[in-house]
Amino acid sequence: MYDFQDLLTPETVLANSSAGTRKALFTHIASVAAPATEVDAKLLADRMADREKLGTTAFGGGIAIPHVRFDPPGAVRGVFLRLARPIDFSAVDELPVDLIFALFSPADAGGDHLKALARVSRALRDATFRAKLRGAGSADALYALLSGVEARDAA
Repeated sequence: MYDFQDLLTPETVLANSSAGTRKALFTHIASVAAPATEVDAKLLADRMADREKLGTTAFGGGIAIPHVRFDPPGAVRGVFLRLARPIDFSAVDELPVDLIFALFSPADAGGDHLKALARVSRALRDATFRAKLRGAGSADALYALLSGVEARDAA
């Protein structure tokens, strides 16, 4: 089981979110991440868009891991969303994305940023785990899966 309690809170895990474009998605993610990171939502959304211009953060299987750095010191934080309808993310396998784990790291958290990125990538490459995330009936059930806490699906 995976444990992301150090990256996520129940408020940063969302089920059945809607976004028609990456820009709308980044705006939505940033609005959720801003309180957790204490960084302006517009700045976070802009940083995600800028990072995406360097190359897609979607790696196939309907998964994307947008990740950005910001200036104030703090801890690495995450936002997880399961989209109600997948969106195009220019993934290498050309499949649309429905599972997004965004990471936000302070600029001085180089090693911690890379470790978090590797942990998230490893977890989301697990087909069984992805299936459980897609089958979870609520944000609470998603958080339980992502945090390693046993909980009943409140679907």
